[in-house]
Amino acid sequence: MGVDRYTVGQVARLSGVTVRTLHHYGRIGLLVPDERSGSGYRLYTAGDLDRLTRILYYRDLGFALDAIATLLDGSQDPQRHLRRQHELLTARLERVQAMVTAIEKEMEAAVSGIELTAEEKLEIFGDTYDPAYEVEAEQRWGDTEMWRQSQERTRGFGRKEWEKVKADTDAANARMVAVFRSGAVPGSPEADAIAEEHRAGINAFYDCGYDMQRNLADMYLADERFTRTYEDLAPGLTQWLHDAIHANADRAGATPEAG
Repeated sequence: MGVDRYTVGQVARLSGVTVRTLHHYGRIGLLVPDERSGSGYRLYTAGDLDRLTRILYYRDLGFALDAIATLLDGSQDPQRHLRRQHELLTARLERVQAMVTAIEKEMEAAVSGIELTAEEKLEIFGDTYDPAYEVEAEQRWGDTEMWRQSQERTRGFGRKEWEKVKADTDAANARMVAVFRSGAVPGSPEADAIAEEHRAGINAFYDCGYDMQRNLADMYLADERFTRTYEDLAPGLTQWLHDAIHANADRAGATPEAG
């Protein structure tokens, strides 16, 4: 077989179209190869393959086979048909995107337990809020007791409850920055008070002992997203909070976990 001649089986493999479909296209006159092999089998040329490509293109756009035949024969303006099909597909795409957005909101609510819209979350938590954090948190800690406690304690939280959480967090951060800027060193009574307030804030969501608080402090330095959160409050605050938490845990008699 010449390199520019193809059997129906070869065309089917190349195009992903079944032999039965190609035979159907031939019967209705949509794609009729003129050449034949010595055994009498029809052979497709490069021109036939080009026509098949255009048939599949129009078919994917949703055109009926008779409309495709008309377009390929050039008796009607293909631009008019394409413009209309573009309008239909654009409208369909908008409907699908709206459905995807609605489903994503439902997924976020299921993961976080927060019955708020995405807009409400942004209004409350600001532009630092990222739904991806919730998904990542469940992937990392979803099988832990901490995650179970957090989901249980926040189940049923609405806008009012989360606005209070945000206000309390902002107030605690303001006190932390004030102590940090005052020159209080980790291990001082002022810094210890901030470390205890930090632990109390975590305890509102799940039981946070000193070893757990140490782990959180280490994560604040290891994860740039947490680091950035504290550095945006005051440069150097992340390291200071880390050291204050460890010093307070030492004072309380908690021993660092091995490793």
